[in-house]
Parts: sequence; C-alpha cells; structure tokens
Amino acid sequence: MRVHIVAVGRLRKGPERELIDDYLTRFDRTGRTLGLGPLNLIEVEDKKGGGMVAEAALLERALPDGAVLVVLDERGRVMSSPEFSDQLAGWRDLGRGDVAFVIGGADGIDPSLRARADAALSFGQMVWPHMLARVMLTEQLYRAASILAGSPYHRA
Repeated sequence: MRVHIVAVGRLRKGPERELIDDYLTRFDRTGRTLGLGPLNLIEVEDKKGGGMVAEAALLERALPDGAVLVVLDERGRVMSSPEFSDQLAGWRDLGRGDVAFVIGGADGIDPSLRARADAALSFGQMVWPHMLARVMLTEQLYRAASILAGSPYHRA
C-alpha cells in the first residue's frame, strides 16, 4: 500500500526537512517487506491566496484516485502508536492501494474536504505548526512500520 502525505506549503531546507527525509528513508526501508510504501510527500501551494477553498481544490487534485483519505485535524481521533499501526495494517490488509494523509494550511482543512475523509487523526488538542506536524506524522508512520515489523524501536 502506497502512503502519501499531501500538505499545503513547501518545506524548505532545514532541520524539519532533514528529519522528514530521515523518517521517509526509514519508513521505506522498514515498510517494504510489510507491503507498505513507498512514502511520498506531495506539497501544494496556493500562490493566489484563495484560502481554504483554493487549498482544498489543490489538495484534492493531488490525491491518488481511490485512496483512503485521512485528514489531520485537532477534532480527529487521538490514537496510540499501536492503534495507529493496527489501522494502517488494516487498510493494507483490506487491499487498499493508497492511503493519503492530508495536512491543511494555516487555517486548517476546508469543511467540504474534511467531510469526505475516511478518518480524521489528531495529535492532541494543541495546535501544532504545520511543518512540525509533517515531522510528527512521518515519525509515527515509521514507528507504525517498526511496530508491525516487531522492531524494538517502539518501547511501550
């Protein structure tokens, strides 16, 4: 199952980019034997300043056809890492070809796109910077693959 992170905004060089690249590599290496991956980061940018509606249109165009759509949203479900890994494995085991995690812009995700989602995931009630949310998501995807592989990375 291919995994996609579809996010508003472009990530420049710097520590966040280095962390994301590291976790992308780790996920691809660990997930390959589990039927997970590759992990793709797709960035969209609303250069015209159209707000959430324009961002939603860009995000929708970037989504793979038929993908499980998961939005990152503070109102979403808070999961433990093992629950997240079970969910990922469940979609894979159902034969889903793609899962796409969507991270909106500064104002969040347009309600029409949020309503289409198969699931909503939250990293807690706090609001996180969007670039940091990418780091956290890539780390959790790697952690999920590690849990499914029986790796000692996750110690709970």
